Order: sequence, then C-alpha cells, then structure tokens
Amino acid sequence: MNNQASTLIIPVESQVRELDAKILLSCVAAERGFPVIMGSRAYTHFQVASIPRGIYLAKSMRSMSDSMFRILRQLGYEIAAWEEEALVHPPADTYFSLRLSPGTIKKVSHVFAWGQENVDLLQQYPALPENMPIHITGNPRGDMLRPEIRPYFAPEVARLRNLYGDFILVNTNFSDVNPYIPHVGLFLPTKDQSKPAPLGQSGIGMSRKFAEGLHDHKLAILEDFKQLIPLLEQVFPGVTIIVRPHPSESYQIYHEIAAKCQRVIITNQGNVIPWLLAAKAMLHNGCTTGLEAYVLGIPAISYLATLNEYYDYDFQGLPTKLSHQCFNFQELADTLARILAGELGVAQSQERQDLIDYYLAAQDGPFACERIVDVLEASGYRKKQPPARPIGTYLQGWLFTKLKAAATSLYMRRPGPNRLAYHNHRFPEISVAEIEQRITRFGELLKRFDTIKVEPYAKHVFKISA
Repeated sequence: MNNQASTLIIPVESQVRELDAKILLSCVAAERGFPVIMGSRAYTHFQVASIPRGIYLAKSMRSMSDSMFRILRQLGYEIAAWEEEALVHPPADTYFSLRLSPGTIKKVSHVFAWGQENVDLLQQYPALPENMPIHITGNPRGDMLRPEIRPYFAPEVARLRNLYGDFILVNTNFSDVNPYIPHVGLFLPTKDQSKPAPLGQSGIGMSRKFAEGLHDHKLAILEDFKQLIPLLEQVFPGVTIIVRPHPSESYQIYHEIAAKCQRVIITNQGNVIPWLLAAKAMLHNGCTTGLEAYVLGIPAISYLATLNEYYDYDFQGLPTKLSHQCFNFQELADTLARILAGELGVAQSQERQDLIDYYLAAQDGPFACERIVDVLEASGYRKKQPPARPIGTYLQGWLFTKLKAAATSLYMRRPGPNRLAYHNHRFPEISVAEIEQRITRFGELLKRFDTIKVEPYAKHVFKISA
C-alpha cells in the first residue's frame, strides 16, 4: 500500500477573485499534511504530468474542461470540484447546459457545495452520477467574508481610504458583451453579417434564444452604466467614483469615460473585499459583489434602469434581492444620498437573511476550508495517493499533456489580443515573498501556519507544505 499523501492541486484562474481564499485553503491543507501545488490554472496544467498523483480541485464542470479532466484521470489523479458560479446562476435548464456536462461530471469524485440551494439545484441534474458525493462545505471565498477574516484586509482598507477618501464603488459585470478578448464573450465577432455569430466561451451551452436575449439585455445595461458613471460624479461632488470592471472585461470604454471626468478612477487592483469594506456604498447590476456586500454589511444598490424580470430576477436575482433596488437615476440618487448621509444602511430583512442562509453555508463554525479538508481526509487522501493507472493509460495522458501544453502555448502567442495577454491580465506575476506575506497575515490573525513554507514549483506555480 502506498502511504504517501495525495498532492492537492489548487488552480487559480482569476487572481484578484480567488488567490487569497485559495492561499488560506492551501495553508489549511498543508497544515494537515497535504503537499499542495497552487498557482495559475493554465501553467498548472502545463505541469500536471510532473506532479505526484493526488486530487485536483476544479472550479467548474463545464464541457470545456472535459479534455483536461480526461488527461488528469489518465495520469492517475482524482478530481473534486465546486461550481464557482453557483451563487448567481440562470434557471435550471440553462444552468445545466451551460455549466455542467455529463462527460465531465462523471469524472468527478466529490462535489463541494456553497450551500443547500447548490445541492438542491445539482440534484435536479438529469445526468448527475448515481450516489455522487455532494458535501455542503461552503466555499473558501465565503471564508474571506467572515468577521474573523476581515482584519486580514485592514491594511489595504486603510490604504484605500487614505488614497481615495470617501468613494462610491461601481462594480461592472459586462464581459458577455465587453470581453477582454473577443472569444470569451457571448458571441464571437463575425465578418459575415448575413450569418448568425457563433457562440463564444461564455455562451457555450446556452440556447441561442437565451444567449441573444441576454446579449441584448446586457448591452442595454452597459449603456445605462456608461451614462450613470459621469452622472454620479456630477450629482455627488464630494466623493470619488471608483469603477471596478469584471476581471474578464475590456477596460477601454471605462477609460474613455474617465478621460472626460475629474473624479472617476478605473481599477481592478486586488481582491474586491477591501474595496467593499472601504467604500461608502456599492453599485452593481446582478453582480456577485452584491451578495458579498450584504454579508460584509456594506450598503449595495442594484441599478435596474433597464429591467427584464427573466434575466434580472430569474438569472441574476440573488445579489439584486440582497440589495436596494433602484429603477431610475433619480431613485438611485435619492437612495445613495441617504446612504452617504448615514440615514440608510444595508438592505435588511428576515427574507433576505433566509435567502443568504439557503445559498451560503459555513457563515460560522468551522471555515469552509476546514470542512473541505475534512472531506479529503475522511476520503483517505491524506494517507495515500489514488491508485496508479496502467502504464499505457498513463503514457497516453502524459502525451496528451505535452500536446495540449504546446497547443496552448502557441495559442497564447497568436497576433493581436491573445491568451497570454488575457492570462497575464487575470494572473499577473506574483513572487514567493508576496505569497509568504499573505500567509503571515493569515497566521498572525488566526494564530497558526507557523510551519508553512512556500517554494517556487514552476512559472506562476508554487509548492506549499508544512
């Protein structure tokens, strides 16, 4: 019997959104005896053939992951997964075709759910494998919202307040229609206007009718926000307007707006949580940050000047329902004025609290990170690796890894807006020292992690162990 602990691979796609939470998860796992490989998702995939067998922690189960999941299984890894976008999701039929794949989910050994709603949704999936273990653990990103962890961000909150004074945070989520690179949007650009545009990365799995309706609705909301940003500067002269685009968005249109304004700042720097904690109020339209603001106790407004109940409530309803809802600019201005004057706080009600409790587990008690590692330990991964695959199967996986890495590297360097620029936008260079500093902050806060060490494993990839 092999008594070597399984290596836990923790890939990170969007650094500003995921890294802090996955550092915390890495530390908890390493402290319990798991060797951890954590870093850029793309560059981790380049290295999987050289990493000792273990368990790969996936952030989605879409059809686009099927080839990578197949390679991982050929190499001898097992796969655990959560659904990164489970908190804000479309109606079940669209969600299943968009975010789940029968071929992908059958390769998964464990699913970690954000909360009970996530379980109830998954159990409706017709292709859910029989007896699939679904564990209500919460998510590491939820841990970052908890009162015990918030002081982790205190230095950054103080810096932001000192730098910008009183500010309103505007969070956008228009990557469907304003993507950083064209192929990640809902539709791919096409020169032949007589033919329907092919679905892009965010549209794969949607029905054409749903995608076209969402595309038109998002374009209309984007226009609302383009008008909103300069109006906010005019109506609220005593505050700065911070616009924080989605990590997958192009910034160009926002920079064009800011160029005509005096107090509009465009930035996507760092985790959104310190920005929320430092802000006087946050404006959004169906963005997950509306939920994060609610949990953090920060007043949030969902701006619904263009309303489509199907998309705004059935699809993006959760963060909107947890926020003050404003249906025109005057209503928004009045609500915002009351917030800035200290007369109005978070949109609170028992109905909202019941809603967040249904969607988000691990708001108290053990952290989601601890609960996830508990499951891995109970499943035997700390005591031994998954069994080795037959040599022919392994060699096939090894070969596919090398071919896939070579193809991805070439694709990253195509002329024009390319995958490499997009990767570096979402996962900029970070050093071992910077990772160590973040671990130290967690350690000082939680009185643990003294034995954790970080080593470079490959470009954009780190080994974390105790």
